[in-house]
Amino acid sequence: MTALTKLFRTTTFRLSLTYLALFSAAAILAIAYIYWNTTVLLSRQLNQTIDAELKGLAEQYRAGGLEQLVRIVAERSQTPGNSLYLVANSEGHRLAGNLSAVAPDLWNSLGPVEFYYRRPAAAGVERRLAFANVFRLPSGYRLIVGRDIEDRRELASMVRSAMLWGLGVMALFGIGGGYWVSRKLLARIDTLAATTRTIMAGDLAGRLPVTGSGDELDRLSDSLNLMLARIEQLMAGLREVSDNIAHDLKTPLNRLRNRVEAALREPYGEPVYREALERTIEEADGLIKTFNALLSIARIEAGAGGQNRELLDVSALLCDVAELYEPVAEERGLMLKAEANGPVFVRADRQLLGQAIANLIDNAIKYGTAEGADGTGAKPEVEVTATEKGGVAEIVVTDRGPGVPVSDRERVLDRFVRLEASRSEPGSGLGLSLVAAVARLHGGSLRLEDNAPGLRVVLALPSGSGATMNGVTAREQARAETRSA
Repeated sequence: MTALTKLFRTTTFRLSLTYLALFSAAAILAIAYIYWNTTVLLSRQLNQTIDAELKGLAEQYRAGGLEQLVRIVAERSQTPGNSLYLVANSEGHRLAGNLSAVAPDLWNSLGPVEFYYRRPAAAGVERRLAFANVFRLPSGYRLIVGRDIEDRRELASMVRSAMLWGLGVMALFGIGGGYWVSRKLLARIDTLAATTRTIMAGDLAGRLPVTGSGDELDRLSDSLNLMLARIEQLMAGLREVSDNIAHDLKTPLNRLRNRVEAALREPYGEPVYREALERTIEEADGLIKTFNALLSIARIEAGAGGQNRELLDVSALLCDVAELYEPVAEERGLMLKAEANGPVFVRADRQLLGQAIANLIDNAIKYGTAEGADGTGAKPEVEVTATEKGGVAEIVVTDRGPGVPVSDRERVLDRFVRLEASRSEPGSGLGLSLVAAVARLHGGSLRLEDNAPGLRVVLALPSGSGATMNGVTAREQARAETRSA
């Protein structure tokens, strides 16, 4: 396809031609309408003028006969202007008037008629167009009264010429403008296409050019650039996830295989095999747990989870989960404390929200400071609270551990990210990723803040206190249950 053919096939050029055709048609109709109305008006005025003059001359004829008519016509013929007169006998000889000769067609006509006549001019004799009314008198005499309309004919010719020239110039500018605009647009489209081909070739850092004009192509480029940035971020995350999977899943698989090989090398004995199988099952359970967490995150981010949403009290759910983790905290030398100032309602999936709270408490216990580590000998606290602020329910979990640096607080929410370089603590680095996915699914957010010392994790969800159950709001129902208790 040649460049010119490619240009002519652009939508911009076709739209330019379409608009040109529509505008030309509208202009032709408008000019034709104005010209037709002007012609009709001038013709009507001309007919009325000639008819009025004929009536006046007819009265003169009735009053004084042919002699008076000839005298009046002779007087009027001396007045300069476009008026034309002729009184002639039956042989066509002029008795009075400023028409020197009459064609046979005009002589034999009756009523309104257009004709050409000749009159002296500076360059000799010129031929001009006239309109007249032929009136027959007794004894074969003729009375012709008319007007010179050559100027009107020249005006009509000028209008037609101007219309043709105007349409020609309009077509020239329209086609030229469409060609210029199409070339500019096609150049931008080619640039965008070249950039997209570069991106498809693997350069995810490429971005579509933005001219700064704010037009529709710039808005489209901005949207696509945001999409490309998100894709680049996801691909980088995928590469990081792949690296972490290779580290976090390959290591336990190697341990599992080495353990089985070691058991096979040992002398035959049931205790040795039993111990090897038990530890193999533990490793397999850990791998299954990791895969289950990955599947849960994928399902949640795909919007497949959370169908079983209900209006539930976060305070009660939080206390139930904290009660399950109290023995684990005791083993770590920590004190787990759960507080709730009254019911806090949200509309959420109970199982997903319970798993998210469990992950937060598990992380706080896992990385919290052990008993006596602060030099005081007192048990450090892991505190879990639920509050409602401005239509937002906040579940806050705090610990007194090493915390998370500000620079890593966004990164730690990604999959398989673990700040513990040695990875001696059990886990897969998916806990906070699952909590963040649950928060996004319910229209909330997850924030990591400084607890000075330690970490403060805030899971914020839209409050459901104003929701109704059987015509009664959740808060009113909770108050009624408290009074009845």
